[in-house]
This record gives sequence, structure tokens and C-alpha cells, in this order.
Amino acid sequence: MKIILKILVFFLLIVFFLITYLSTIGIETKRFNSNIQTKVKEIDKDLILELREVKLKLNPINFKINAKTLGSKLIFKNNQIEIENIKTNISLKSLLKGEFLIEKLEISSKPINIKNTFSILKSFYKSPQLILLDKILKIKGYLIADIKLEFDHKGNLKNNYIVKGSFKDTEINLLQEYYIDNLNFKFDIIKNDFFFNDIRFRFNDINFSSKNISAKKKANHYLIKGNFDNDSIGLSDTKLILFKKVFFPNLNLKQIDFSSNSIFSLDINEKFQIMNYEINSKVKVDKLKIKKKFDLKEVFPEISDEIILLNNHINFALKKDFLKFSGEGDVIFQNEIDQLAYSFEKKNKEILFQNNLRIKKNPFRLSFLNYEKNKKKEATIKISGLIDKNKQTFLDMVSLDEGDNKIEIEKIYLNKKFRINSLYKADLNYLDKDNKKNIIKIINEDNIYILKGEYFNAKKLIQTIIENEKSNNYFDKNLEIKLNIKNVLLGDKFELFDLIGNLKFKGQELLSGSLSGNFRDEKKMKFTVNSLNNEKITTFFIAYAEPIIKNYKFIKGFEEGTLDFYSSKRGNISNSTLKIYNFKLKELPTLTKILTLASLQGIADILSGEGIRFDEFEMNFKNENDLMTIREVYAIGPAISILMDGYIEKNKLISLRGTLVPATTINKVIGSIPILGKILVGSKTGEGVFGVSFKIKGSPKNLETTVNPIKTLTPRFITRTLEKIKKTN
Repeated sequence: MKIILKILVFFLLIVFFLITYLSTIGIETKRFNSNIQTKVKEIDKDLILELREVKLKLNPINFKINAKTLGSKLIFKNNQIEIENIKTNISLKSLLKGEFLIEKLEISSKPINIKNTFSILKSFYKSPQLILLDKILKIKGYLIADIKLEFDHKGNLKNNYIVKGSFKDTEINLLQEYYIDNLNFKFDIIKNDFFFNDIRFRFNDINFSSKNISAKKKANHYLIKGNFDNDSIGLSDTKLILFKKVFFPNLNLKQIDFSSNSIFSLDINEKFQIMNYEINSKVKVDKLKIKKKFDLKEVFPEISDEIILLNNHINFALKKDFLKFSGEGDVIFQNEIDQLAYSFEKKNKEILFQNNLRIKKNPFRLSFLNYEKNKKKEATIKISGLIDKNKQTFLDMVSLDEGDNKIEIEKIYLNKKFRINSLYKADLNYLDKDNKKNIIKIINEDNIYILKGEYFNAKKLIQTIIENEKSNNYFDKNLEIKLNIKNVLLGDKFELFDLIGNLKFKGQELLSGSLSGNFRDEKKMKFTVNSLNNEKITTFFIAYAEPIIKNYKFIKGFEEGTLDFYSSKRGNISNSTLKIYNFKLKELPTLTKILTLASLQGIADILSGEGIRFDEFEMNFKNENDLMTIREVYAIGPAISILMDGYIEKNKLISLRGTLVPATTINKVIGSIPILGKILVGSKTGEGVFGVSFKIKGSPKNLETTVNPIKTLTPRFITRTLEKIKKTN
């Protein structure tokens, strides 16, 4: 028994030491190399595994043998990959049965050329997408990978492989325009799920980073999620090309300095087509320059060629058929800094927007209202509305707030040309450029616009009508206006009370209407337009012509006078008569030149004093398109009389000719008609010189005047003078 016990103890000790040795130190052998190589070939027949001796260690607890080899090589279609180590385990049970069964296989690579990455991936993950990527991408860099494989009880590879590793100093050329370099990241591939962590790269010289990006297989597509961050980036010139293409295709972007934090998700099908996407970003724009696209000098007088955003914080959200971004910060487009807040939302081809502009020390002007902001005061402009799929604009609210000055307009519909289709309501309460109060309301009642109020300065409106024949430049459709304004200021010293009437426009043309009002001394103003049988008759009478005539820039020093106008228009041709009674004229530049050249010093002196008084001015003329044919202009007064005709081609050519005669000479002529000899010759030297004939010709900015003394007056001049004198008597 003692001998048996000693043998048993000795045997157990040998087993113990053997197990201990095999568990801790192990043994090296090439016995299993062929079996491992066979298993690798089962993955792909083109995979060749060159193995050194395999070190075996016993795992007595799990009844398995752990096998490990170092410094092997994996060859795939002439692409050689250096292997750091290969690990596997062998079931003791399978060995005892004379079977060789590998349950797990782990492969760790040394740093390998990235070109061979796709070779490894294609071996374990047979995907047409990887094959396509391998062909279209030009990749450089290095990869370190750990691959874990499992086999079932029959020795077949399970579909639950795990690939882990990292990319180092990677470069990727995408087509010819885009490239990625300095790409470094870690990755985990578990069956059909891809996880990328600690990503840093440079895209077209722009640095980006990401904490994680994942791609998961969902039926026949991949769901990709992740985030991107970037520190401050400065882009200009050629670096802006891609940025403009993707984000601002319609803006002439010159420079952008920004940082951002973004999260995104993409649905990509097996053909790499994006089916759905979502991007949410927080962007800090340190500086953004845009070249001005529209001419806004009429509204912002000191506007520059560039619009600059400074320190703007922007929230950006993008989905399929949906875009929204909002932000606020400083903006410079005039001489001083202003503040801007904005929000845009595009959904189903409609754009919702809301913008607030806070103007501090810069000017702002609305010429059609004769309004100009006080530079020392702040003004806030708010605009909200939408643009529909037909490119028509609906402005829900437009408002201007400058302390006591307030303008509010509600529900404006604009067409593609930004003309008004309709307007619901407008409230105007402001001091204009001339420091005159304007309190006006506009209300739309069944498409008839009621314009009523306490005060209105019509000076600018009169100028606009005189300078532009089309007085309805803002509305697109036919328009009817009813007016009832208590006090209307015409110029600086003429006030019209109880202006009432109605106006009807067809397109841009005034079709019919009437206006009437009273001055303090019960004198009247009356304006009518009537259209019948393709003829439009316009009449205008105002007891004080001065506020109307003063708007003609070539006439200076006009005072007093009554104006009476009549016009008949058919098609593009109008025949008109303008009469002005009992007025004074201090300066008419062309007339002054004629008088000076004619050496009629006495008349020239009158022009520098109280002015020349005229009893009556009458002008008969025809307008056809841009041509005005002046049949006759005749003016008579105590000091001078003029008879003139000619034509004016708008903005091109002026051609006038006429006769100018001192009134004293005219009186002599009229009083001496029975004795023609004395009239034509005279009894004293110089008595036969009755006046001058003149011609005015040239472009509006370069007129030439020629003057010749005359000794005889034309019968036409004498006839017109007699007619006027007869009427006055």
C-alpha cells in the first residue's frame, strides 16, 4: 500500500507539475500549423497564412489549450500583411476524440499599409460596397487591426466576427476636388455594425474632429450617426469653393471665420445613395463677408459693397425637404455696427422668415414716405412672413420703431417682381425729413383702400408724380383708393384742408378719379381723370401753382400764380394745354442766358431783383412715348413776352426756337400799326430793334444757345400778342 501510495503521489506530482508547466510556460510546436492554415483558407481561398512555431498553453479550468504564434504573415493576392500574433484555443475533448476543433481565432496585425485594409475587410466582410470604395478611393496611411473570429461545432465560421483597430496618418483623395489628410481614428466592427471613435482629420485643409461615428446595418440600408466639431476656421478664396457649393450656392461669399459643433444622421442605401439625413449644428461665426447683391443705397445711403457679420451665434437644422437656421449678432454694411437677429425655415418649398434689424448710428431712409432716421436715435425694423412655392412673398408684419416715429404695415402680398398684390392695413405716425407730422391710416375694405388721416405732407409725393409719369409703381393689380385727409401740406407754406376723393388705377396707369380740397381763403384745388371710348381726359386746377411749379428743377424763383391744366390722351399720344396766370419768375437759366447775350441789360436787371411778372403763360404740347412736341409756348407780361416752339426727346435731345421781346417795344408795335414805316424803321437810332430770336439745342446736360437781334416781328408774334391783350381788356 505504501508503494502504491508513493506511486500515486509521484504520479499526481508529475501531473501537477506538468499542468503547471503547460499552463504557465507551455510548449512550442508546428504540429497544429496546417490545421490553423486550413481554417484561415476556409475564410477565403486566396488567404495564405505563413506561421512560425505555435506556443501552446493549457487552460485546465476550461479544458482547452490556448495557442499563440508570433511574427506570422498573411498574404492575400500578393498583398502581404505583417501579423503581430495569432491566438486560438483548442478543445481538449476534441483532441481526446482525435479531432482538431478551433472555437476562436484572434489575429493582431503590425502597422500595415492602408491599401491592404480593404483586402482584409473584403476577406471577412464580402460587400460590393467595399469593392466599389476600393476602386474609387485613393488611400494612403497605416492601419493596426485586431480580428476575432468564432467557429461553430462543425468548424464553420460564425457571422459574429469583431474587428478592432486604428488608422494612422491616413490620406484619402475623393475624386479630384476633395481630399482628406491627417486622418486618425479608432474603430470597432462587430458583424454589421461599425463604430469610429476619437476621429481627427483635415478636409481640404480644414481641421475637424469627432468623438464618435457609428454605422449600423438596417435591412437594405445603413444608419450613420455621429458628431463633428471644429475649432476656429478661416476660409477665403479657393478654400470657400466647396463651402459655397454646399451651404450658400446663391450668395457671393467672400470670407468666413467660424467654429461649430454638429450632430448628424444619414440613411444610405447599398448604392451609397442618401435616402434621409438630419444635421443639427451650433455655429459661431466670428466673421463673414458677403458681396452685396442688390442696390439698396436708396434705403441705406451709406451702404458699402460688402455685408459683414461679426460674432454671430447660429443654430442650424437640416433634414430632407426641411431647413431651419436662426441667429443673432453684429452686422456691418454701412459705416457703423448694427445688430441683426434672423430666423429662416424652409419646408415643402415654402420659406418662413423673421428678421429684426437694430440700426444704431447709421442712416435709414424711405424716400417714398419722405422719412429719414435721426442718426442720433436708434430704430428697429422688424419683418416677418413667408415665400411660397411660386416665389410670391407674404409679409405678415413690417414695422419701424424709432421712439415717437412708428410705421406698421400688416399682411402684404408681393409678386415675383416685389410689387404689391394686396395690403391689409398700414399705420403711419412719424415726423418726415422736413420735420412735418404725418398721421395716416390705410385700410383695405373689400379691395378698396381707404386712406384717411389727420396730417400728410404731400411735398415728396408731388415730386414723385412730376418726375415719374407712372404714379402707381408699387401695386401690381388694379387699384382703387378713397381719400379723406384733414390737413395736407403742399410745400412749405401752402396747406390744403379736407382733401377728399377717389382714384382708380388699371395696372400702372391712373384710369379715373377725382380729388378736391380747399385752402384757407376758400380757394380751391380740383383734379379729375375720366376715361371714355379709349380717350382719357385729365384736368387739374389749383389756385396756388407755386408748390407744383417749384418741383421743376429748371425753374427757380417761381412765386404766386394759378395753374390750369387740360390733357386728352388716346393710346400713347396725349395733347395738352397748360396755363398759368399772374406769377413772378426770378430765374430761368436759359432765359437769363438769352437776355445776357442780347445785351438787354434792363431786363437782366429785373431778373436779379423782384423778378419778372407774367400775366399769362400758355403751353400747347403733344406727348408720344418719349417725345414731347411743343407746338407753342407763349408768355406775356408787363416786362417781357416770349413765343417758342420745338421738341424734347427724353434724356436725349432738346431743340427749341423762339422770339423774346421787351414789353415796351411790343406796346410801341401795337400802338403804331397804322403807320408801318415808323414801326419798321423808326425815327431814332436803334428804335427799330424790337427783341431777339434764339435757338436752344443739345443734350439736357450740354445745351447750346444762339441769339440774334431782330428788327421785325413775325406776324404770328403780333397776332398772339393782340389776342392776349384783347382777352385782358
